[in-house]
Amino acid sequence: MPRILPIALALLSCAWAQDQPLRLTLPDAIARAQKYSQQAFNANIEALLAREDTVQARAALFPTVNGFSQYIYTQGNGTPSGIFVPNDGVHIYNDYITTHADLYNPAKRLDYRRAMAAEAAARAKADLAARGLIGTVVQDFYGMAVAARKLRNADLAVRDAQAFLDITEKQEKGGEVAHSDTVKAHLQLNDRMRDRQEAQLALDKARIGFAVLLFPDYQTNFTVADDLDTLPPLPDYSQIQSLGGKNSPDIRAAQAAVNQQTFELRSARADRLPTVSADYFFGIEANQVAIHNEEGRNNLGSSAQVQLNLPIWTWGAARSRIKVAEYKLQQARNDLSFTQRTLLSELDSFYREAAISRDQLALLRESGDLAAESLRLTTLRYQAGEVSVLEVVDAQTAARDARNALDDGLARYRVAIGNLQTLTGAF
Repeated sequence: MPRILPIALALLSCAWAQDQPLRLTLPDAIARAQKYSQQAFNANIEALLAREDTVQARAALFPTVNGFSQYIYTQGNGTPSGIFVPNDGVHIYNDYITTHADLYNPAKRLDYRRAMAAEAAARAKADLAARGLIGTVVQDFYGMAVAARKLRNADLAVRDAQAFLDITEKQEKGGEVAHSDTVKAHLQLNDRMRDRQEAQLALDKARIGFAVLLFPDYQTNFTVADDLDTLPPLPDYSQIQSLGGKNSPDIRAAQAAVNQQTFELRSARADRLPTVSADYFFGIEANQVAIHNEEGRNNLGSSAQVQLNLPIWTWGAARSRIKVAEYKLQQARNDLSFTQRTLLSELDSFYREAAISRDQLALLRESGDLAAESLRLTTLRYQAGEVSVLEVVDAQTAARDARNALDDGLARYRVAIGNLQTLTGAF
C-alpha cells in the first residue's frame, strides 16, 4: 500500500495536468503560428528555392570537370579503318577527362547578379509573410482575450440582473412595487442570460479560428494570457516614419524586384555580345586500352581548344527579349513607387488609429466608472421608490456596454500597435 499511493498520486497529477488548458502568451502564440503556418512555410520555401538558384548561377561561372568513357565498334573489312572509312579502327576506346570554362560570358555573370537580387526579393517576401502572420496572430490573440472578458462581463450582467430581480420580488411581496416591475426585471434577466450564451459562443468561435494557426492538429484546449491592461508606448510619428523606411519588407521586396529586372535587362543585352570559352581534354582515344600502343608511342595525352561564339542573326528573338526585360523593369519601378506611397499612407492611417485608440482609453475608463456608480445609485433610488424600473434596466445596460467598450478599446489599441509593427518592425 505505501508503494501504490505515490504512483496513484502521480497518475492523478498527470491527468489533472492534461485536463488543464494550455496558457499561451503573445510571444508563444507568434512562435507557434510561425512554426505551423502554411503561408509562412510557403514563403520560406520560396526563399530557399531562390537561394539554390543563386548557388546554381554562381556555379555556372566556374570551370566544370567531367569524365567521358566510350567504346566504338566498327565492322572490319580488312582495312585499318574498318567498313566505315571515317573511323579510326575496328575497336576505338575513348576515356578522358574534360574541362570546360567560359573565359568571357557577360550574360552569365549578370544572370548570377539577377539571381542574387531574386533571392533578396524572396527573403523580403518571406519577412513580409512573417510580419503579416504576426499581425493576424495579434488580432486573433486579442480577439480571444476580449471575447473572454466579454464573457466575464456577461456573467456580471447576469448577476446584476438576478440581484435586481430579487429586489423587485421582495418589494412586490411587501406591496411597494407593482407586479409589472418584477416581470420587467425577469425579462431583463432572460436577456442577460442570452447575452451570456452569445458571449460564450463568440469565445468558442474565436478559439476555434485561432487554433488553426497554432496547432498542427485540431484542438481547442488552450487559453490566452490577458495582458490588455499592459499598454506598450507609442513612439513619435517621425520615429515611426524612419523605422518604416528602414525596416519595411514591402519596400525591400519592391527594391529587390527592381534590381532583379535591371540585371535581367543587362543580361538580355549581353546575350548579343561575343562569348569565349575553352576546353581541355586529357585521357586516351586509341584502338586499345593502354598507355602505349603496339609501337611504344603514348596513347595517354591531352588536347585543348578555344571557341569564339558571335551572335549574328536570331530573327528578332534577342531584341524581343530586351523589350520584355525593359517592360518588366518599367513595371517593377512603378510597383516600387506605388509601394512607397502605400507605405506612407498605411503608416499615417495606422498611426492615427493607434493614437486615437490610446487617447480614448482614459474616457472609456471614466465612462466605465461612471456607469458602475450610476447603476449603484439608480438601484438605491429604486429601492427608495424614487425611480422606475426602466431606469434601473437602462443603468444596467449602460454599465454592461461601458465595460465592453473599455475592453474593445484596449484591444483596438493593441491591434493598432500590431498593425503598425507589421510595417516598422518591433519598437
